[in-house]
Amino acid sequence: QLQFVESGGGLVQPGESLRLSCAPSGFVLAYWEIAWFRKVPRKEREGVSYISRTGNITNYADSVKGRFTISRDNAKNTAYLQMNSLKPEDTATYYCARRRYYTGDYFRSQDYEFWGLGTQVTVSS
Repeated sequence: QLQFVESGGGLVQPGESLRLSCAPSGFVLAYWEIAWFRKVPRKEREGVSYISRTGNITNYADSVKGRFTISRDNAKNTAYLQMNSLKPEDTATYYCARRRYYTGDYFRSQDYEFWGLGTQVTVSS
């Protein structure tokens, strides 16, 4: 089954950091553009960050700019999301997915496929 496996979530206090990892199952990461999304109950899935195949192009939601950094190591077949200065509003389940369609919007979730089970991030004091 083709999907992503996300890991690295946890419970942290405001201001702390986490690094999420995203590894594909059944395919090679290097051939695909990747994005991280997050979801909280009763809200739409939100695009967080995008990275091109080689990593030379990245994009971030305004809510995380300056705090989150997306990266990838194609040799390790893994993508990452470094999250610093975490806030309670960052609490969500985080998912990664690969870009299948190109509609001009980096964060249109319908353009992405092979969602994993996600990893829970909880920011609370």
